Amino acid sequence: MREQKNIRLVLAGLLLGIFMSSMDNTIVATALGSILADLGGVESYAWITSAYAVAVLAGMPIFGKLSDMYGRKRFFLFGLVVFLIGSALCGVAQSIPQLAMYRAIQGIGGGALLPIAFTIVLDIFPPEQRGKMTGLIGAVFGASSVIGPLLGAWITDSISWHWVFYVNIPIGIVSLFLIVKFYQESPNHTKQSIDWFGAITLVTSVVSFMFALELGGKEFAWDSWQIISLFTISGLLFILFLWVETKAKEPIISFWMFKNRLFASAQVLAFLYGATFVALTIFIPIFVQAVYGGSATNAGVILMPMLLGSVVGSGIAGVTQTKLPYRTIMTISITSYAVGMTLMSTINPDTSRLALTMYMILVGFGVGFSFSLLPSASIHKMEYKYRGSANSTNAFFRSLGLAIGITVFGSIQTKLFTSKLNEKLASIGGQGAGDFGSADNLQSIFQPEQRAMIPKEVLNVIVDAMSYSISTTFLWALIPIAFSAVAVFFMGNERLNVAKKPN
Repeated sequence: MREQKNIRLVLAGLLLGIFMSSMDNTIVATALGSILADLGGVESYAWITSAYAVAVLAGMPIFGKLSDMYGRKRFFLFGLVVFLIGSALCGVAQSIPQLAMYRAIQGIGGGALLPIAFTIVLDIFPPEQRGKMTGLIGAVFGASSVIGPLLGAWITDSISWHWVFYVNIPIGIVSLFLIVKFYQESPNHTKQSIDWFGAITLVTSVVSFMFALELGGKEFAWDSWQIISLFTISGLLFILFLWVETKAKEPIISFWMFKNRLFASAQVLAFLYGATFVALTIFIPIFVQAVYGGSATNAGVILMPMLLGSVVGSGIAGVTQTKLPYRTIMTISITSYAVGMTLMSTINPDTSRLALTMYMILVGFGVGFSFSLLPSASIHKMEYKYRGSANSTNAFFRSLGLAIGITVFGSIQTKLFTSKLNEKLASIGGQGAGDFGSADNLQSIFQPEQRAMIPKEVLNVIVDAMSYSISTTFLWALIPIAFSAVAVFFMGNERLNVAKKPN
């Protein structure tokens, strides 16, 4: 009885850690407008999210291996402490570059929390209970998606954006206490080698690619030696990474798994869905604040329908896996997602809030299927000893898509916005973007009080440019969604088979 109580308390500690780290993405997204209004740096806002994503990406496979070698508990606690330190530092950041650096520290902790928490659940619960427990983890993800925007919006408007980071501290302390006090793990661990070279080459390749996109056309011309060098380094390191992975004893990515068509399709979909969905979570709050002139609370509330739609989609995908092939379910997903994103690409200052809400429900419903179905498809017919690796690979590709998607779509939106702003300002006889297109001046559109002081003609120009840049960015997102449709086709007719009970 006492042991069962301890297990429940351990589970509570794990779920709090998962809730805290998964909520971090949405709670920060709704505070972006206020952060930019306070710190400036509109042209570099993508780094607030991408720094976290890259750090998580780098940490996931490494911490997974370390927890196998030296124990789950110590590295879960390490991740928790680092995440809390990063949260405290984020709250005192004085500039966007400083905040991005502290977000990277947060991400190092987050890279340990999610995969190890999931593995601990598999360790402490017998096979017949694992399905229910992983479903509970999915519910926590869904709850964090709904609560995060509302909590972030309320905190930003009622207190300050700094507290969207400080709120992690009490949650983390409770999680820390429960795991330290009640989790007793087995002293037996598996000795494995860590593919450090593979991790370094992959992360450096991704970071070089992101820097090239971020700096190109701003600090340096696209054909400058600096940008060409960054793209070249990124490409060469990625090729080197692929070669290293074929030689490594314990590679970050096991390429033999990709011989399975269903597995390969699931990884492609995880990457493409991650890359496109993150654009919605970032740009919708900015659209609401900059175009509609709403507060952070408005941004948070209006993001909620999309996240609720994703929870519904995820639940439907979960209960239909035993009844329909994966491909059939994902066909419903990609159809809804594509139609929803097409509608999102039409938004403008005249789009009603009701219409925007309906578009978001549709796009959220479509992407929600991937949350529960792609991990299941990844481990389909895999031997038990490979399921952890298969599942972490799926999480890895989703995180990789998120990191690249933030930078690519952030770069597209920034270029579109600057170009349209210069064009519009010139048309009204202004002096181009020099007067109103700098980060220091533009941040005023995110604050209702300062917004009211901007001349109407100039405000209309800025709003139109922002609206155009965001809607056109969503139009660009249809390209990877089209590739997703191809990947869905190649999933085949496999479906989840459950053994029938004897009469």
